[in-house]
Amino acid sequence: MFTLRAAVMWTVNDFPAYAMVSGWSTKGYMACLVCKEDVTSGWHAGKVCYLGHRRWLPWDHEWRGKDKEFDGNTERHLRPREWSGDEIGEQLNRLDFSPFGKTFSQTRPSTHMNWTHKPMFFELPYWSKLKLRHNLDVMHVEKNVFDTLVGTILDINGKTKDTIKARLDLERMGIRRGLWMNRDSDKARRDFAFFSLNPNDKKEFLKFVSSVKFPDGYASNIARYVNVDGGKFTGLKSHDCHVFMQRLLPVGIRYLLPEDVVKPIMLLSRFFSQLTAKTLRKTDILQLRRDIVQVLCKFEMIFPPAFFISMMHVMVHLPEEALLAGPVNYRWMYPIERLLGELKKSVRNRSKPEGSIIEAWVQYESLTFCGIFLKSSKPPSLSPPPPLPPTSVDLDRARHIAGTPELPRRHRRASRRDFFSFHRIGSAVILPPPATNSDT
Repeated sequence: MFTLRAAVMWTVNDFPAYAMVSGWSTKGYMACLVCKEDVTSGWHAGKVCYLGHRRWLPWDHEWRGKDKEFDGNTERHLRPREWSGDEIGEQLNRLDFSPFGKTFSQTRPSTHMNWTHKPMFFELPYWSKLKLRHNLDVMHVEKNVFDTLVGTILDINGKTKDTIKARLDLERMGIRRGLWMNRDSDKARRDFAFFSLNPNDKKEFLKFVSSVKFPDGYASNIARYVNVDGGKFTGLKSHDCHVFMQRLLPVGIRYLLPEDVVKPIMLLSRFFSQLTAKTLRKTDILQLRRDIVQVLCKFEMIFPPAFFISMMHVMVHLPEEALLAGPVNYRWMYPIERLLGELKKSVRNRSKPEGSIIEAWVQYESLTFCGIFLKSSKPPSLSPPPPLPPTSVDLDRARHIAGTPELPRRHRRASRRDFFSFHRIGSAVILPPPATNSDT
């Protein structure tokens, strides 16, 4: 007997669960757990959007002094400060949280900011000393960024961020006059933006995607998710978006959009491609940290403010986490989602899914144990039938193949004792030594 001790390094989860395990709500004006109350956010087109990525630029960068190209204001703020685990623990100890339950009010005081509860992880003595406690899931971040970007470029209804509300918001802010609503007498219409594909280019792009063939096992058949006539994608999975973002998108839009729009999209594709590599170097991560700031700032000059949802903002923190924890292959949701998919397949009784999963898992563990510790044994149904006793002709042929002299005639009849000592090696039979007079 021995005492097994384990330590929690960090948590890996999607964005809704990120709020549950961290205790910081991922909704509202302070949805970023890293920036906390110092995040730059505002109300645009009927929702909260997150701008101000020029704060990560050097203090003397020329983009900080521009206003009309961005949100109409110059940027004089520094990047948000980094909170240590001890400071977060002290802040949580000063707050008074209501007990869990439906009978208690869920309204948070303003002093709580976005804290909803004190995570139980802070009961661990080392938790406040960790540099990285909760991982941003790159898999879901990449998928949401892809959906937002492609939905806006293709102007897909319901997915594009270039809506009428976004155009009216630009008029309210007094920036980018070329994207304002076009009003004729008593009507107003939304013209195609320079960052969106026209119908002919959209159809050409979708035909290109539907014609791409991948090696076996590299990706799924993305062509079945393409609706050329409808001008949209339907049913893309996370891995499909992963392959599309890094392999197809830079090639497909290269000659269909203006160069000022294509360059930051290609830089974003390279950002995810290098970030998700199996091997990362410190110099590469530092370069990625500079590249993603450039990409987000260029996007602020191209797309309306409604484009910048919370998932667009958290990309600026991904290189920092890679610098602390290494490659993302061990810190994203792909292996967890695959395991959950296998567990869901084992559900036979839909009224009691947990019991079905437990029963299937116990069977899997039992078979794994038997496979490890009982390697030499075979199930009775798979064991070959016992061989027949060799005849004298078989013995002579075996002796000839093995290169041994033939047995005398009196030894050609194999006894029952000798039969169980025969061993087959390829097509030859190795016989035991002939019996002596003492054996007979």
